[in-house]
Amino acid sequence: MLRGFLLLSLLLTIAIIAVFGFRGQTSTGSPLEIFPDMVRQMKVRAQAPLNFFADGRGSRPPVAGTVPIGYEMPKPEHTAASNAAVETLQTHPRLGFSVGTDYYDTGKMGDRWGTGVPIEVTPELMLRGQQRFNITCAMCHGATAAGNGITKQYGLATVVTLQDDRIRKMADGEIFNTITNGKNTMMAYGPNIIVADRWAIIAYLRALQRSQNAAIADVPEGRRGDLEKQ
Repeated sequence: MLRGFLLLSLLLTIAIIAVFGFRGQTSTGSPLEIFPDMVRQMKVRAQAPLNFFADGRGSRPPVAGTVPIGYEMPKPEHTAASNAAVETLQTHPRLGFSVGTDYYDTGKMGDRWGTGVPIEVTPELMLRGQQRFNITCAMCHGATAAGNGITKQYGLATVVTLQDDRIRKMADGEIFNTITNGKNTMMAYGPNIIVADRWAIIAYLRALQRSQNAAIADVPEGRRGDLEKQ
């Protein structure tokens, strides 16, 4: 009985040493790793060769036509309206990311959040805002900003509706700051969305809020009759 217990203990000790005991020791041979835990991986190291590619280089050249985000506006060719929207933003004297301390770059007037869009609000700007909103915001906040985007169906229950009275009454500058720096579970989009596009999104959001909370007084007098008939 005792001999069997000692033999079992010896075998168990050998097994433990074989699996865990010699980890990290130098050897000229390939080690036997039962649980490598991803210690050695096929990955790209800076300025190091990699046999995965035919030329043996790990570092790859950028894709042809690649530019740093934000430093050159996209120039779509499919519609004249899209071209006009881009040209409207390109004519602004400070196209880029936040670099100043004024209202345009911070959303603040003095020590308070300001109100108003510091870019001329044109149909082209609204189109640009709609495009950027649908790309960046709609997956969480929904196409009508009601907080019912696709991410909510997958468990992100903290998304707020932008149709709430609190958001409707919020200063434009505070919304700009939220887009720039993020809030709660919302990430900061300042590094990804240039300043002019942030204001375009805000202009479009205000139109969305008004469209979902409109009264008969918001309809031009000449068209009120059509709505009343419906």
